[in-house]
Amino acid sequence: MSDRVSATISDGVADVRLNRPDKLNALDPAMFAAIVDAGESLKGERSLRAVVLSGEGRSFCAGLDFASFGALADADAQAGGTSVAEVAEGRITHLGQQAVWVWQELPVPVIAAVSGHALGGGCQIALGADIRIVHPQARLSVLEVRWGLVPDMCGTYLLRQLVGPDVAKELTWTGRMLSGTESMELGLTTRLSDDPHADAMELARELAAKSPDALRRSKELLSLSPGTPAVEAFALERAHIGALIGTANQVEAIAAYFEKRDPVFGDPS
Repeated sequence: MSDRVSATISDGVADVRLNRPDKLNALDPAMFAAIVDAGESLKGERSLRAVVLSGEGRSFCAGLDFASFGALADADAQAGGTSVAEVAEGRITHLGQQAVWVWQELPVPVIAAVSGHALGGGCQIALGADIRIVHPQARLSVLEVRWGLVPDMCGTYLLRQLVGPDVAKELTWTGRMLSGTESMELGLTTRLSDDPHADAMELARELAAKSPDALRRSKELLSLSPGTPAVEAFALERAHIGALIGTANQVEAIAAYFEKRDPVFGDPS
């Protein structure tokens, strides 16, 4: 794994950290690739139960590294006409989008621990997590309009689901800075914390003690597009509950509860 992103797994919890603290974990081509590689590598970890995503140093991610504009152009040229912003075969995303979407594709809960800055692309990466635990004094912004750009890392899709289309438009059109506290008030943040990483790890360990089958299947259901027809969503609910009832992990959850002990779950098949 690239030194731009570190990942350690302990007791089923992956502690993934953007690791460019001298640049406030700003995004350049190497960072984009490392984030995607980190997420993709976790997909095959059957013992994985939860992920905490954070940034080393004093910021989560300050957004695009301006020096990378030139690097991105050079990378396009070196690729022989295949742009780094081109959708990769077998994906619905380009590299920048996949740095966000890979956390949605992971079948386990992903918790972003946000301190310092989460600006532009950094804010969008946080949106890719299932839960965001944010310091009250953190600074968040959908910043792209400042540079004459639009959010292009799944932000327009994910943001409006969290805060509604009107607030999403206001944040995108103004690029204004939010404190962690205001982001909570708007629905962008799940929970405030004076120590986001510690609280995210605590929550991840709590989730890691739940049935992995139930967590994975519920994430799939709760991540359905808002446009999914009700008849399809209800059918999927029935399919998932039917697939869970009577399985070893489901039986263990019941037995552990009534026997007043910690459950011992097997890895999902």
